[in-house]
Amino acid sequence: MSFKYEITATIVLHHENLELLQITIDSFLKIPLNKKLFLVDNSATRSLQKFFIHEEIEYIFPGKNIGFGKGHNFVLEKLNSKYHLLLNPDIEFTATIIPILINQLEKDKDVAFVTPKVVYPNHEKQYVCRKHPTFFDMINRRVKIFPKATLKNEYRNQDTTKSFYPDFIHGCFMLFKTTVFKELKGFDERYFLYMEDADICREIDELGNKKLYFPEVEIVHHHQKESSKNLKLFWLHTSSAIKYFLKWGVS
Repeated sequence: MSFKYEITATIVLHHENLELLQITIDSFLKIPLNKKLFLVDNSATRSLQKFFIHEEIEYIFPGKNIGFGKGHNFVLEKLNSKYHLLLNPDIEFTATIIPILINQLEKDKDVAFVTPKVVYPNHEKQYVCRKHPTFFDMINRRVKIFPKATLKNEYRNQDTTKSFYPDFIHGCFMLFKTTVFKELKGFDERYFLYMEDADICREIDELGNKKLYFPEVEIVHHHQKESSKNLKLFWLHTSSAIKYFLKWGVS
């Protein structure tokens, strides 16, 4: 099968920090492969468009906030690539890691996507690998009664310096085989924000595929925890969790 692009990517925007977004876009544009970047802007205006006029970028403005998962799905019919990267707007990486990650995807026909090691700007590790969410785990993360359970849920009780296949990997950087992402029909659009990455990992299980964590290369995630600080975001997280457990069960 021939493809127009070796790799495509989507970044879903919503009133982003322009400096961080530029870092993310520059990281992608330096990849030494035939590529295309789709910017799906859920903001209220097109104010970001003028900053990203480039032959390898397609700017898309839905005209309203359609949500994170639906934003990524907005380009499904446009994808004509071998690999597709789902990218947060606050990620920094070197171009050399992409061929390495592609090589890992090609080694195992059952792997749907690969995620590298993720660190904060101070190089502290982010624990992006998790067991599938349970209702107990969601409550325990809020009240922190059983800290050992949280450690186990994040695979901290095993050696995560080596590659393995977690239940669930947080979706800040997911390098998919495009055929698998399209077979999944992207994200479940019932999740407006949050839990769509946990859900798609369950859907990958249903296909009989796997998710690969590959910590031999790393990316920087300029991550800020917003959900617990903002009442609206907290409600969106709670609403998505309810949808998730109604779909997959509480345990």
